[in-house]
Amino acid sequence: MNKYIFVSGGVCSSLGKGVAASSLGALLEGRGLNVRMVKCDPYLNVDAGTMSPYQHGEVYVTDDGAETDLDLGNYARFTTGPLSRANSVTTGQVYDAVIRKEREGRYLGRTVQVIPHITDEIKNRILAVTREDPDNDVVIVEIGGTVGDIESIPFLEAARQMIHECGRSNAISVHLTLIPEVAGSELKTKPTQHSVKAMQEMGIQPDILICRAPAMLEEATRKKIALFCNVDPEAVFTSYNIATTIYEIPLVFFNQKLDQVILKKMGVESRHANLKAWKSMMEKFHAMEGSVRIGIVGKYMELHDAYKSVYEALFHAGLECGVKVELVKIDSTPLEDGAADAGKILGKEGRAVDGILVPGGFGQRGINGMVKAASWARGNKVPYFGICLGMQIMVIEWGRNVLRWEDADSTEFNQDTKHPVVSLLEEQENVVNYGGTMRLGHSGTTAEPNTKIMAAYGEKQIFERHRHRYEFSNNYRKEMTESGLKLTAFTPGGALVECVEWPDHPWGLGVQFHPEFKSKPTAAAPLFRDFIAAVRDRHSEASNPGKAKK
Repeated sequence: MNKYIFVSGGVCSSLGKGVAASSLGALLEGRGLNVRMVKCDPYLNVDAGTMSPYQHGEVYVTDDGAETDLDLGNYARFTTGPLSRANSVTTGQVYDAVIRKEREGRYLGRTVQVIPHITDEIKNRILAVTREDPDNDVVIVEIGGTVGDIESIPFLEAARQMIHECGRSNAISVHLTLIPEVAGSELKTKPTQHSVKAMQEMGIQPDILICRAPAMLEEATRKKIALFCNVDPEAVFTSYNIATTIYEIPLVFFNQKLDQVILKKMGVESRHANLKAWKSMMEKFHAMEGSVRIGIVGKYMELHDAYKSVYEALFHAGLECGVKVELVKIDSTPLEDGAADAGKILGKEGRAVDGILVPGGFGQRGINGMVKAASWARGNKVPYFGICLGMQIMVIEWGRNVLRWEDADSTEFNQDTKHPVVSLLEEQENVVNYGGTMRLGHSGTTAEPNTKIMAAYGEKQIFERHRHRYEFSNNYRKEMTESGLKLTAFTPGGALVECVEWPDHPWGLGVQFHPEFKSKPTAAAPLFRDFIAAVRDRHSEASNPGKAKK
């Protein structure tokens, strides 16, 4: 079929373009189409791997080890199409490829220009997704940034060319804009008109407008927008504020017949819509009872997107377990203060947290605070889940407080420690170029029998994604196991430790991989599900002593 949908944004950033594109993908999959998603990022970085979480949010990792924009996480949670390195295109990748070809003489001495060389490279990367999957029906291409940004111009020009070359029945433009509300609750359409005008100046006439607004647009407003933006009245849709969850947005768009209009414009025969999974998920949402408080102890708490996939996986687990998950964001830095009382900090805001999660991260800041949080959770029998760095924190805490090695540490934080319980692999020791050089992507893990990790997955062989450089030091396996720490999963062949568990504890577990990347609202990640289940049961028992567990 080879249909293309280009999703762009206007007026301002952070309107939810990624969620809108993902929701559109979910709707088309519900119509029986095979959908692939592509994100075009206009920044000059080759990928998101070396970018600060404060700058760009989390780094989402694909099976083949690509470090990508967090919007690929949205694609993974809303759609089922495979994601790989090919699904993430950046200006850095494009210019790097073109310059390499120029150096190799592949342009035969011609002057290398933005048009056609840069735009051709962009188009080739988009078309490569179609070539990679011959069964694909529709490619949805999200163009990052906002129309008018100088960085986005080559991508918009490439989109214009593809729409012209493929024909308007095979390639369409979906433009997301803002309808702001001013004093007196009046909605203003002028910013949207200017945004569409900017698109028209680029040579692209949007086929469909999605208007981000506080409430559903009235018919008169939609007709006004259609008239002044030169689009069909039936092609103006509202992405309004919802009080539930972003996972209701596919159903919001479905009720407005967005998918029907897109199929009509692309000349695709109408198909039966199957959104049973999304409707079932919303039924679970409305059926949730009670709540549990999960303390997220990390170092990037100011920006919600820094731990986006972790927060979403906790929400998915709450859906599965029938309980609302309250996020208590705890900056680990104040916990480092020698006078700080971990119990008071972790029990702030009126009620102690019911569980502790320490996510991944890099750098020394806040590490000792995380160790304090882990010690508090272990000593007070509070469920604890450590992911990547969070597992390494468990190992460091055990070394310091059980084995009494006061300087137990990771060589990432202390090169001179006498007890480097976490250290670099030998092949990583002389690495200088950090971009894409970690243990990245999909790999296997073998779980030991009669362990919490095997109970969660229900099978011995596990496949999850990694993103780390430091490992549990094999030199300390003997001391750790003899003192009681359980090593419960390994890489195939047993070379590296992948999971540790606390003995005599309701649920204390850490893994070296990142299970959050594969969690979906319709299928919670197994470890997140079991973690929240343990938290729920502990909270229920504490609130109702003697009452049987659900």
